Amino acid sequence: MQGLTEVLFRRVYEECFPGALPLAVAPFIALTRNLRFSTDNAQIRDVLPENNHGSIPVIPQILGKEPEEFVLLANCLCDLGYQEVNWNMGCPMRTVTAEHRGCGLIPHPDEVRAILDAVLPRLRTRLSVKIRLGLKESDEVFRMVPVLNDYPLASVTVHPRLGRQQYTGVPDLETFGLLLPMLKAPVIYNGDIRTTEDVRRILERFPQVTDLMVGRGILYNPTLPLGTIDVDLNKRFIRRLMEAIRTTLPTEESVMRKTKEYWSLLWKALPISEMEARKVLRAQELTTVDNLIEKFIQ
Repeated sequence: MQGLTEVLFRRVYEECFPGALPLAVAPFIALTRNLRFSTDNAQIRDVLPENNHGSIPVIPQILGKEPEEFVLLANCLCDLGYQEVNWNMGCPMRTVTAEHRGCGLIPHPDEVRAILDAVLPRLRTRLSVKIRLGLKESDEVFRMVPVLNDYPLASVTVHPRLGRQQYTGVPDLETFGLLLPMLKAPVIYNGDIRTTEDVRRILERFPQVTDLMVGRGILYNPTLPLGTIDVDLNKRFIRRLMEAIRTTLPTEESVMRKTKEYWSLLWKALPISEMEARKVLRAQELTTVDNLIEKFIQ
């Protein structure tokens, strides 16, 4: 998740729950024309091995459609030791899809084929992809299937929503069930995995699924990968994450912003009401934010 499951989060999570998550897909690195592999880029710093010591192992993710920049970035990541990169064709942000990026590529299978033809023969890493069912209509993904099946993809992660839905509504499991046997690559399911019951339900209904991508469910309940809801462990994790934010970020403004970003999801891991949680989000002083969160995680 962009801005949230970054290296700070991954390090704290591994510290609190060692081995609970075997792998994470890092927030995407956006391609730009004439991209340079530079540590001045915060998205690139997020996946530098020296910054990820002690964190969950990651697969870097790339957002974009420029073949030359894609190859450059992927092969630089290979030089850093990464054996796989993920191509994000699932991002639903309108500013992204309008440029035929993210799931804005799904209605254009010929464009995707041209990109894969230009990129794959030159990659020194494996390539996996993340997709949605389409941008506006769910039949878009079925026109993409022959393209994806023509290439040796490491996996295809499917979020069974449309781009126009963003994250609203419910995943379309009927269409996902039709799509699943059509794909040659291993399929990973993503979308609304928030409880252990969700895990059981998806794996029982779709035994062909090889793995699950949890997404924001890890923030709604950090102990989800442990197969339980442990409020005390969730409190410990939240306290440690808040400490890491305060010791890592440089300004009070950046600490306040990042704290509220995480809190907007993490409060659901605690036995408190939305009304109580919103007191933190409305607070204007960092001291007030700290005091409120400490009260909730005692």
